[in-house]
Amino acid sequence: MNYLRCAVLSAFVVLAVSVPAHAWPDRPIRAYIPFGAGSATDIIPRTLFDALSAELGQQIVVENKGGAGGTLGIGEVVRANPDGYTILANSSAHAIAPFIVPNFPFDLKRDLSSVLMIGQNANVMLVLPSRGWKTVADFVAAAKDKPQGMTFGSAGLGTATHICGERLKLAAGIEATHVPYRGGAEALTDLLGGRIDFLFTPISTALPLIRDGRVVPLMVSTATRASDLPDVPTPVDLGYKDATTTVWYAVFMPAKTPREIIDKFHAAAIKVLNTPEMQAKLKRLAVDPMPMSPQQMDAFVAAELASNEKLIKAAGITPK
Repeated sequence: MNYLRCAVLSAFVVLAVSVPAHAWPDRPIRAYIPFGAGSATDIIPRTLFDALSAELGQQIVVENKGGAGGTLGIGEVVRANPDGYTILANSSAHAIAPFIVPNFPFDLKRDLSSVLMIGQNANVMLVLPSRGWKTVADFVAAAKDKPQGMTFGSAGLGTATHICGERLKLAAGIEATHVPYRGGAEALTDLLGGRIDFLFTPISTALPLIRDGRVVPLMVSTATRASDLPDVPTPVDLGYKDATTTVWYAVFMPAKTPREIIDKFHAAAIKVLNTPEMQAKLKRLAVDPMPMSPQQMDAFVAAELASNEKLIKAAGITPK
């Protein structure tokens, strides 16, 4: 009798797990973004989620939960039921945070499953025209002649704009002091005011200033040239391949989320991403496609984590 009861209970457990996977989604999905509203990490996923809600037939409700180096928003997803109704939208900062946040509480490879790579964009290195540096070679030569080295700003410790500067320092063998700001706008203001020597910033932010001649773009951060700045060289073009940095935007779900749900979300999102309307919207945000399967994305994120850990140790950056 006890054996029969156990068998019946086991059948109900299997049914309870498998039915929601087949029925998913039958209620709204909550997406956590571990940064404040208005950042690229917020705007780019929201642009996709607006259209994806219609494709899935359920609203994706976005909640910004910033703070503690992104761990507050990440924690909401790590601790959620792995049923496909709680997702994380994050940027390449996802693969930096474990090495700059003190006592980072998660194992991202173990605690989250990769679902979707939304796309990528590049940062661009900017200097003032008044400095007279027309190429990266000019800049590097000046940096090596400057006893105290250069100064560069960023949107904050561990942001992609910070990592770009650190990678260039190491690849070019120059000294440069990092000046972290509370956001990219403040850093850009100080660059324009001549208070720092250089800055990496998203292309979408830089384009109006470049077109007005207020700044000079010396290099994009990615391994391939940016479509919006086709004449600006890459680190690979310049012989600094170790200075390449890709800014990416992606979606994750809690570990142990059924593969059927992950695949269903991925397929629906790819369908939306491939529409001319969505491609045009992302193009305006300077986002290029970065197609990969969830399995490929797992490997990519693992490689990003390893690369960033190595960089942060080499640069002597300590958690703060």
